[in-house]
Amino acid sequence: MLLGLVGKPSCGKSTFFKAATLSDVLIASYPFATIEPNHGIGYVRVDALCKELKTKCNPRTGFCTGETRFVPVELMDVAGLVEGASEGKGLGNKFLDSLRQADMFIHIVDASGTTDAEGKEGSGDPVQDVKMLENELNKWYQAIFKKTWDKLSRTIQTTKQDLSVSLAKQFSGLGVSEDDIKDVLIKLKLDPLKPTSWSETDLANFTETLRHLTKPMLIAANKIDKPGAKENLERLKQEFPNMQIIPCSADAELSLRQAKEHGLIEYIQGESSFKINEDKANEKQKAALESIQKNVLDEFGSTGVQEVLDKSVFDLLNYIAIFPAGNKLADSKGNILPDCFLLPGGSTALDFAYSLHTDIGDKFVKAIDVRTKQPVGKDHALKHRDGIEIMTS
Repeated sequence: MLLGLVGKPSCGKSTFFKAATLSDVLIASYPFATIEPNHGIGYVRVDALCKELKTKCNPRTGFCTGETRFVPVELMDVAGLVEGASEGKGLGNKFLDSLRQADMFIHIVDASGTTDAEGKEGSGDPVQDVKMLENELNKWYQAIFKKTWDKLSRTIQTTKQDLSVSLAKQFSGLGVSEDDIKDVLIKLKLDPLKPTSWSETDLANFTETLRHLTKPMLIAANKIDKPGAKENLERLKQEFPNMQIIPCSADAELSLRQAKEHGLIEYIQGESSFKINEDKANEKQKAALESIQKNVLDEFGSTGVQEVLDKSVFDLLNYIAIFPAGNKLADSKGNILPDCFLLPGGSTALDFAYSLHTDIGDKFVKAIDVRTKQPVGKDHALKHRDGIEIMTS
């Protein structure tokens, strides 16, 4: 799974990326500070299974507070997008090529409206920023679609080929499946046997709906603690009622994460408060930290960065967290619940077995639910936070 951070230059993408991953990346106030994509590891929160089972886990990756398990996910920060990117303006071609890999987009928006359309200091409109990026992404899909559409539609109508198979091949680089194509055809009531009869509006609706389905997007309303940002947040919610919009301050989260690294505070990402280590923080640092508490955490409940990641994975992508739980919940080295896997919603016990290893899937006999101690079959639909032991032949 790969979460792609998108947005215009200087909206705070790289700050968000660094706050979420603590990766060493360039953060600058000028456009196109990011040229090559940055990759790093962030974490999503899962209620710890170990607490429920009255034990203490030893994560192989990520970490656990005893209350919450933090499970790793990969993030990608790409070059800023400007209007005309789909036609190559700015770093448009590089930007869009990089985004092919992403499973979903987190659109970092400057909610304060203090950067213009090209990322320069000035006046901007967050609502227009969202519309611009949506338009450029839709044009990107349309360009791929139209490359061969005239010839392909005639061939399909003449030879009665399966339209879903042909279009899935055309969009394969974007992770589009035959089922995705079929879902869009059904939703829009388009005739797959007569594609030459589709109007220009039909074509545009098809590519836009396909893009929303295969690359869902969440809006992170960044710089929420700046003047004018709260008003713009309400405008965004009114303009885009069907989109997830999360207020956040990447700068505040980065400050807290770095303060924790230096031993100045005790803080768990996503929490609504922190504890200052009085003997390590000087008065200037205490004042800055207290300002974050008052203007961000008290006002919005958190910096929003962790919530953006959680909602991206569990709400937009509809993934579930599954704990492999063998004999006595431990692996061969005695580590308790060492792993936690993120799987697509609707995954079965057999899907989980194959995610562990091909041989485990091939030799699957049954699974055991560690809560109920009851056996389940290969077609058993897994639920979020299930603990599952796989039995093989």
